[in-house]
Amino acid sequence: MRVITMGSLFDGIGGFPLAAIHNGVVPLWASEIEAFPIRVTRERLPGMLHYGDITKLRGDELPPVDIICGGSPCQDLSVAGARAGLAGERSGLFMEQIRIIKEMRDADVLRGRTGIHVRPRFMCWENVPGAFSSGQQKGDDFRVVLEETLGIGVSGIHVPENHPWGWRYSGAAILGDFVSLCWRVLDAQYWGVPQSRKRIFLVADLGAPSSAQILFEPESLPGHSP
Repeated sequence: MRVITMGSLFDGIGGFPLAAIHNGVVPLWASEIEAFPIRVTRERLPGMLHYGDITKLRGDELPPVDIICGGSPCQDLSVAGARAGLAGERSGLFMEQIRIIKEMRDADVLRGRTGIHVRPRFMCWENVPGAFSSGQQKGDDFRVVLEETLGIGVSGIHVPENHPWGWRYSGAAILGDFVSLCWRVLDAQYWGVPQSRKRIFLVADLGAPSSAQILFEPESLPGHSP
């Protein structure tokens, strides 16, 4: 049986790698700059490689993985912050995630891989619901997130401006048989955490229209989910 592998950007204390292990996915490497979180993951996940600052990484030089996950810094998107959005120094690091994925996929194509075999095939992005309303025009930052993510798989994609009533808490975009993404707001209180903590989770399949099956299927959800 082929092993599914994952890389984690903006890794923190390794939430995505821990979830990966619980689901039979092998986290190969992580990118994080803060010393304490790195100490935590080195202790808890000793087999995972650490590559440091995302701005200094190149996707074509990293070990190829099937999935790249990342929760880019939320401070500029949060309703509690100054709302600089993706133009901000911290939340704008989302574009580094896109760059690294493109570089890794381009390198895999040069190795002769095609279609669903180009790595990474999957991307997962996590952030605060404030992303739905931030940007020069309200909600424009999330439009950019969708456009940049879809653009990894199909170049020249344009996502229309948001409707006046705002982004829905769940949605999907499917471009034929080539690329798909979906997003959903999940609340931690329904996943065994004693607090309400809402986050956007976006899943993209850069090779096929399966993203909705990954994010929306109820199979194996814990009993306290809504």
